[in-house]
Amino acid sequence: MAASQVHLVRHGEVHNPDGILYGRMSGFHLSELGRAMAQTAADDLVARDRPVMAVIASPLQRTQESAAPISSAYGLSTETDARLIEGANHFEGTVMSHALRNPLNWPWLINPLRPSWGESYRSIETRMLAAIHAAFDRAESAASSERPDRGADIVLVGHQLPIWIAHLAVAGERFMHDPRERRCSLSSITSFERRDGQLVEVAYSDPASALAADSTDVGAV
Repeated sequence: MAASQVHLVRHGEVHNPDGILYGRMSGFHLSELGRAMAQTAADDLVARDRPVMAVIASPLQRTQESAAPISSAYGLSTETDARLIEGANHFEGTVMSHALRNPLNWPWLINPLRPSWGESYRSIETRMLAAIHAAFDRAESAASSERPDRGADIVLVGHQLPIWIAHLAVAGERFMHDPRERRCSLSSITSFERRDGQLVEVAYSDPASALAADSTDVGAV
């Protein structure tokens, strides 16, 4: 059997007409375009012709909905892992352009290295790498069991910042970055293998790129 892979899939476009930084807030679901994006991610994974044994998502609605077409494609039920959740952020529930003009919010911006406005990058790294390694442990255990036909890959459906922090951690790059420069588009797929105990990024794909021109992506932290 080919080496196991863990695929980090970002959710599709969210219905967010007011441009709110929604973070971990409930009630933010996929738009019609977002559902189409999620389907492109499912189609991309299926086209790889790799067996998938589990689909696991963040507990937030937008990720659960994004996981649904992937789970359906493989005849699986979506599982939930809280470690995949979006990063906490002080500005959650606000329109960032408005919040940044309020001097009362400026103290939250003093340390971009941590960052001071939300969950630390180290905290996100710790929980994301733990979730990825747990997925590999599970996949490798299944592959060595009496039923290796169960499949080797696991799909984790999550959010832009945690996926990007996982990428930076594996690449050995610094965490401080410009959010506008993240290579983690809506419904993108970042794939990893584990070699001699070390995570290695092996692929990045953007199956929803043809839909991106009509999308809005302003709610990520």
